Amino acid sequence: MPSGGGSGTDRAGAGQPSVGVAILTQGRRPEELRRAIDSVLAQTGVHLDIVVVGNGYQPVDLPAGVRAHALATNEGIPAGRNRGAAQVSGEYIYFLDDDAWLPDTDYLSRAIGLIRADPSIGLVQPRMMDPESGETLRHWIPRAGSPDPSESGPAFSCMEASILLPRTVFDRTGGWAEPFFYAHEGIELAWRVWDQDLRAWYAGDLRAFHPVVQQTRHSQYYRLTARNRVWIARRNLPLPLGIAYVGIWTLATIARWWRKPEALKPWFGGWREGIRTPPGGRKRLRWRTIWRMTRAGRPPIY
Repeated sequence: MPSGGGSGTDRAGAGQPSVGVAILTQGRRPEELRRAIDSVLAQTGVHLDIVVVGNGYQPVDLPAGVRAHALATNEGIPAGRNRGAAQVSGEYIYFLDDDAWLPDTDYLSRAIGLIRADPSIGLVQPRMMDPESGETLRHWIPRAGSPDPSESGPAFSCMEASILLPRTVFDRTGGWAEPFFYAHEGIELAWRVWDQDLRAWYAGDLRAFHPVVQQTRHSQYYRLTARNRVWIARRNLPLPLGIAYVGIWTLATIARWWRKPEALKPWFGGWREGIRTPPGGRKRLRWRTIWRMTRAGRPPIY
């Protein structure tokens, strides 16, 4: 995916790292969107090039130095992020959803500091916290081992609402998985960072805020999560591991929801769709990558 361009905010001096920022919105949360934008504008020690992508929406009333990029229709979350990435330039790229924000003004400079101090890190996800309770949901901690949210370590997926990568690393991933539309695109992105002989990293000492919400609020949650699990395997894994991956998640889902036919029925509908329909491309992980992930704590089978 080629780097984009645009006039960034002239808030940082020469020699400071440049960051292209893509903020995604559907226009349904104007107050939250402004809070997200303001939290990025408050970042210190970086040069920013910021675009707000309206997924089926024309962003309006944006602060000075923040550009709008409107999509005529809702193209899905991964595609919306990719459209934003094409509009900004910088040594790094940062993705932020409109319901997340940064409580600390040195977040971006500290996250970049992690990557510069350890060149094996190719993606940084912060600790996501509910702003009211301080809670960090278990599925927001994408590393193996301890459930302690303050503990940093290698990540094997990412909670997509707040993600920083070097621009060259992001471009080599091929971008977010557009066919997914919604759900699990962060798994594939992290895997494709690992496939560059790098590591995705969960930074438990860096914070971003995101309210605790029910994933099932999305009407297509069960169908798309199942379809995309199958597509992840078909797009990324050698056949034996792909079968194991889908099998493990199928058994786990049955065990979790066997008393909820209203969940299992659309889930298995999505499962069948994932088997029967093209996943939109294939880039199999190298066996070297699979071994590195296994040694780091989680083989890509669950």
